Amino acid sequence: MILTTTNEIPGKKIKKILGIVRGSTVRSKHIGKDIMAGLKTIVGGEVKSYTEMLVEAREEALNRLIEHAKALGADAVVGVRFSSSQIMQGMSEMLVYGTAVKLSK
Repeated sequence: MILTTTNEIPGKKIKKILGIVRGSTVRSKHIGKDIMAGLKTIVGGEVKSYTEMLVEAREEALNRLIEHAKALGADAVVGVRFSSSQIMQGMSEMLVYGTAVKLSK
């Protein structure tokens, strides 16, 4: 599966647009991690537990996008974008979306 943030794939021709595909996940850390992250705001620096959570969330959302695209019979997804939002305190949604396409041989 070819994934790209561009709307075209060099050397390939889009034969058919299959539609918008997406993948998402909602993640949270347990209260102990939230307390440690809160303390980190006092001293500053990277909150590694949240960085790890977002990396995992991006991978999961991307895997779900790929499965959605495969279900449509896509060869590629163009215009891939990521978005995140806070659902509630300590809980975030990671969304990835793009356009599933069929490529010419």
